[in-house]
Amino acid sequence: VAVGLLFVVFLLGLRHVFLLRGKDLHLDVEKSVVLDIKTELIWKFNETNNVAKCGFNNDPVVFDKYEGRAELFRQNYSLLLKNVQHSDSGDYTAFMVGNEDQKVAEYKVIVQVSPVDLTVDSVSGSSDSCNLTVTCSTVDSQISSIFTCDAQNCSQVEENSLKTPDYYSSLIVYLHGDFIICNHSNKVSWTDSKTKHYCDTRTGKFKGRKDMND
Repeated sequence: VAVGLLFVVFLLGLRHVFLLRGKDLHLDVEKSVVLDIKTELIWKFNETNNVAKCGFNNDPVVFDKYEGRAELFRQNYSLLLKNVQHSDSGDYTAFMVGNEDQKVAEYKVIVQVSPVDLTVDSVSGSSDSCNLTVTCSTVDSQISSIFTCDAQNCSQVEENSLKTPDYYSSLIVYLHGDFIICNHSNKVSWTDSKTKHYCDTRTGKFKGRKDMND
């Protein structure tokens, strides 16, 4: 896992760009571009959505949906998309459009999110222990684990994936010392949420203190 704001890899000839939500995305053309009066360059999102275009001796034009968010630079035909969100994940392609379309750039952009939430719910209890369910979730993945705790210790009994993390991220719940920790990591960031565990032996109820570290 690489930690940072932008991470680029090549998979099957396609350039993959990983970006943290809220950051700016900058995409370059990968081939020489020379426009004439019958040729223009256009950036597309997921093949059917036009982002911006530039014609011969004309100023770049940003289409309505991306107005105020996107910028196409005439000097090198690169694209800037500001404040990317999860919905901006997808394929970005630049074409020279004339007698024939020529692809001059192709990217798969994966916008990843960092925040993770840990919730704890006591399921049942006795005079000396309690059973609880921990749910660890992000915007697009979720796992649940069951723990048995007494006044001093907890043990993990079961784990289930409710919404499986994608190929590029990881979501785990584990015990570390006095804490139950939920950790989320991806190509551009990692974060965790944790709660200190102990069980009230008088009531069999779980008590804890929640904390979060980025």
